[in-house]
Amino acid sequence: MAKPGAVRKAETPRAPRVAPVAGAAPAGAAQLDRVIHERMRLAIVSALAVNEALSFNDLKALVKASDGNLSVHARRLEEAHYITCTKSFAGRIPRTEYRLTAAGRRALEKYLEHMEALIRATRGTP
Repeated sequence: MAKPGAVRKAETPRAPRVAPVAGAAPAGAAQLDRVIHERMRLAIVSALAVNEALSFNDLKALVKASDGNLSVHARRLEEAHYITCTKSFAGRIPRTEYRLTAAGRRALEKYLEHMEALIRATRGTP
């Protein structure tokens, strides 16, 4: 029993376990890429996969994100080396441009293959 006035330690929610998909990949590699799996980051990577490069404002409009939300998720993708960020000036106006890296494209392809395998397994199709 906790002492009166004591602060309770918050329980950390556990991530659900992902069952390996037959034929998808070995057990250790069958886990979803948690960097890309987050909705906003998947949207960013997908938008960059079909565009050579996007400015901050164009990307923000495409994925319908706030400035702060886009910045945080783009930074996480940069840290994973999935996208690059180039900052420059057009006159006195700052310009931020994002591009998908080769590693980011491979990660997206692997993620999509894994999701397709999960869908096939769920539907019971080969």
